[in-house]
Formats: sequence, C-alpha cells, structure tokens
Amino acid sequence: MQNLSGKVAIVTGGTRGIGRAIVERLLREDASVAICGRKQESVERAVRELAPLGKVIGHAADVRDPKEVEHFFHHVDQAFGRLDILVNNAGEGVFAKVGEMSVDDWRRNIDLNLNGAFYCAHAALARFRKADGGFIVNISSLAGKNAFTGGAGYNASKAGLNLFTEALMLDHRHDHVRVCSIMPGSVDTEFGDGKKPGDTSWMIAPEDVAEVAAMVLTMPARTMVSRIEMRPSIPKK
Repeated sequence: MQNLSGKVAIVTGGTRGIGRAIVERLLREDASVAICGRKQESVERAVRELAPLGKVIGHAADVRDPKEVEHFFHHVDQAFGRLDILVNNAGEGVFAKVGEMSVDDWRRNIDLNLNGAFYCAHAALARFRKADGGFIVNISSLAGKNAFTGGAGYNASKAGLNLFTEALMLDHRHDHVRVCSIMPGSVDTEFGDGKKPGDTSWMIAPEDVAEVAAMVLTMPARTMVSRIEMRPSIPKK
C-alpha cells in the first residue's frame, strides 16, 4: 500500500460532513491537508478543531468561482509548495420538480457539483504536471445513476460529474494522474435543507466514506480504483 505521510491534499467543503471526515482520516495518515469552505469563520473554526490531528490549513473559497479557486490553490502553493491529492467534495442539493425549479436553483446544482469540480481539477492538474503525477477523488452520488422525483438538477449534476470523472481519468492516466469517483447513497449528514430526517442510524456514516477514500488513495501505484458505489446495508423499507 502507498504511504500518505508527507503528501499534500486539498479537500473542498472540508469543514463538515463527508469532507470533514476525509480530512480527519488523511491527517491520521500523516498527510498535510488544506481545506476550503464558503465562510471564513467556519473554515477557521474547523482548522482549530482539526489542528491537534496534524498539519492543516484553511482558506475561504467558493469553488463556483474560478478566480476564488485559483486564489485558494495559490494559498496552498505558498503554504506547502506542492500538491499530491485533490478531493472534490464540495456539493449541495437543491430539490424541486422541473416545472417548479427556478433557473437559479438549477444553476446552484450545476455550478457547485459539476463546474466547481472542473475548476479545481483544472487547477490541480497544472500542479500535478510539475510533480509528475497526482490523485483526484470526486465525491459523487448514486443519484448520478438513479433518478428520483424532485432531483432533476441534482441528478444531472452528479451524472455529469460521473462522466467528467471517467473522461478525466482517460485524458490523464498516462500523465501519472489517478482518478476515482466515490458514489455513496444516503449519508448521515446535514444535507439539502440542513435537517436530518429523524432516525438516521441506517445511513452510511461520513467516516465510512472517508475510509473508502483512504483505501483508494493508498492503493499501490500500479492499480487505480476508478469507481466505487456505496449503499446502506439495510435501508429503510
């Protein structure tokens, strides 16, 4: 297995939920981690709380804005001088039937879940070329292959992310860039409206997704796990 000690990782949306769990897992692997979120206050709080686990920095950035993405990556360049891993985790879901969905709602899904992943991957690839390789993990969703009512914008954004991830892998595998899409089902996080739907004990824990991300990243360099689907073992009937 590959050792992540000394590696530098970026985790977008790393202040809470799946992203936060992935950051904690990478710090325990002795990687250095940079996180971003849209609010500086929440980023600074997360960095303070995570600091006892290892070397972590944070900077406010909205990944929907390519200029903010580049500014964030430049901040990471100054702090660490290199980049080995990008985890595109930042995302949200705006749910409504197509006829009831506003243009802004549609754009919120696409801009964050799909465009943001492109902006960050594009910035990371420029750094990977200097380092002769790297790894990109995109946190997608089973919603990218399984449509549901009210999910058109979210379904489309994650379906696009899945195919973007596959094309990215094909484009850059000979540049020593490995790429993986992790597609969980229902995860026990505050998502969408920020409210948990009662009993969530049956859901996937964020730490489970983080464990899979760590497994993917530590695979021997000769092997690339390109897509993983995750489901609750016993979902609600």
